[in-house]
Amino acid sequence: MPPRPASTRKPRASSQARIAVILDAARALLTEQGVAGLSIYGVAERAQIPPSSVYHFFASVPALLEALTADVHAAFRAALHQPVEHAALRGWRDLARLVEQRMLAIYAADAAARQLILTQHGLAEITRADQQHDLELGQLLQQLFERHFALPPLPADVDVFALALELSDRIYARSVQLHGVVSPRLAEEGMRVFEAYLGLYLPPHLPKRERPLEQLQIASR
Repeated sequence: MPPRPASTRKPRASSQARIAVILDAARALLTEQGVAGLSIYGVAERAQIPPSSVYHFFASVPALLEALTADVHAAFRAALHQPVEHAALRGWRDLARLVEQRMLAIYAADAAARQLILTQHGLAEITRADQQHDLELGQLLQQLFERHFALPPLPADVDVFALALELSDRIYARSVQLHGVVSPRLAEEGMRVFEAYLGLYLPPHLPKRERPLEQLQIASR
């Protein structure tokens, strides 16, 4: 028998690579058309793959949106893990402003993040996922503050730092509703709300540590 011709088919992409392609397509459509314009078939067309491939990983549009929401919050978590110059902090409000500026930079650079977090899409699954991620971000934020400052006792029945994040997001959401972006004026208002709420629980002159705590020291508390 004559030898078979060499196959021109590319090796099958890994599942993770295929998921990345799908989420990139979903993010692009979300940016262009908003949540209402997102569909499995639209994502498949943008990604140039069969709809069945999208359904294999994401059974519905809410499942896609939950995955994108997780990506956005991963960026927020990364922002909280970025280095902070301890010597430059004159007080806890400096740290609060730095954190909010990093969050605002993500919103400014990522239209999909604004669509998912700051618009009224009415999808309960996404709202629940966002709230759960906010609780995780609140815990990370409290740990960040504790690294640099000696925190006072905080209420056990209220997630102070998570609520501060949610309250500032309400202001940013109002700006997106009005302008499509977070305007400089309402960005400032959101940061003021963030600091004002934390100020209900943190004294104006919170003792700054001589040097920041290590992560393991915080985790062991």
